Formats: sequence, C-alpha cells, structure tokens
Amino acid sequence: MRWPAVLVVSATGVALAAAGVFLLRDDGPEELLPDLDQAVPAELEIVEEGDSYRLVFASAVDNVGRGPLLIAGERPGLETPAMRVRQLVRRTDGGARVRELPGEIRYARTETHEHWHLLGFEVYELRAAGEGTLVRPSEKTGFCLGDRYETEKGARVEGKPERAIWTDECGRDHPGLLTLRQGISPGYGDDYDPGLEDQFVDVTNVPPGRYLLVHRTNPERAIEEASYENNAASVLIQLRRSGAIPTVRVLARCADADTCRRG
Repeated sequence: MRWPAVLVVSATGVALAAAGVFLLRDDGPEELLPDLDQAVPAELEIVEEGDSYRLVFASAVDNVGRGPLLIAGERPGLETPAMRVRQLVRRTDGGARVRELPGEIRYARTETHEHWHLLGFEVYELRAAGEGTLVRPSEKTGFCLGDRYETEKGARVEGKPERAIWTDECGRDHPGLLTLRQGISPGYGDDYDPGLEDQFVDVTNVPPGRYLLVHRTNPERAIEEASYENNAASVLIQLRRSGAIPTVRVLARCADADTCRRG
C-alpha cells in the first residue's frame, strides 16, 4: 500500500520523511490504530536441556486493528549499542503521528539467528493457578516483528495490504545499522515456535500441580492501540512428575484472559 506525502515538519519530520513517513500537526485526519490480539499459548511440551527442564511453547500476536503497528528505531552512532524506539500512528490522509516509547531495540546474537530485537513486546509467565502469583518468568525478552502469516487467509480486512509488507528479518547480519523499522500490518500476525532460543519457562524446580501459563503482548501498554482487552491469553495446565521427565497436560484454554479455569 502506498501512502501519499502530505506535509513534513521539523528535523524529525525530515528524517522520517526519508523513510517514507510524513508528519501532521493538526487533529483533522482520523488515526488508524493497531489492535494487538494475543493468541492462546500452543504446542506445550517439556524438554530436557542438560540438568534442567524447560516448558516450551508457541506464541503468536495478530493485528486485528484498522492501522498497522509501525515501530521505528534509531541511534546516533555505532558507539550507542541500543536504538531508541518510536511508534508511528498512521492517519487516514497518509500522515503519521510519532510517539516516543520506553524500551529499546538491541542487536541479538543467538545460535540460529542474528538480528535486531524489540525488547518487551511480549511476556510469558508461569503463575500459580489459585492466587495467580508469579512462579517463573520466561527467558525470552526480544522480538523481531513481521507479517509472518495472514490472520484470515484471503479474507478482506479493513486496512489490510494486498500483500505482506514486513517480511525482512530486522537487519539480519547487519549490526551496524543506525535506523530500523519493523511492524505488523492489519490482517497479519507474528509468531514464534517452540524451537526458538529462550522460548521457554524453566520448570526444573517447580513442584507438580496446576499452573497458569500466561502470554501477554504490550504488557506495559506503551504501544497505543485501539483496544487493550485482547492483550492476554492463557492456558490452565497440570504439571506432573511421575517419571524421569516432567509432563504437562493442558486442562483449559482461555482467549483474551490472563486467568483460566477448567469448565
């Protein structure tokens, strides 16, 4: 989808215009906000890793809003390891409002990939089933956002581009980048499979019992959205330790909720 140029203001506006984003200062055009919908945790399994046991899982976040999630990163030079983060909120006339966000984008080097990660986009937590107290956090902190799949294959979604836009891999093998953009278009989603590094919760010393595995996107609500009601999803699980390797059983799945009860 092409967005027409309308007005460029200030030094920041000039810099963003070079990247195809244009700023407006009036309140006339309607803003097109993203709406991040957290998928229910899936593909749960416990795997042995050395002397530890890991609860691995798949996660996904859909953009069901009218506007794209657009994230821009920038740093002044190579001596600064992290990029500052901004959200670009599209408007109906093709302009955008720029919002400073907390957090940062950092270059990550892992076993299977190297690229720039947006920190804190999604969190995974293992919580006690009764009182909901935190038992274990996840290891994963960074994410490379993209249009990885269509939320409804072939369906017409307002604001959905004709084809996926964010298909690169966030500056893979380019640690020297000074600017970076990533995002999720309307009608598309971003997912992470259980085999990725740090896509797990350590349950080595977690006693058997019932627990909640909670996935939450935009946990601090730093990213502006049309709604925050669908930012969390959870599963109620039973952790067993009858054999050499612990096992996990899903008792209930709960969309749009950070609490999940059987029946």
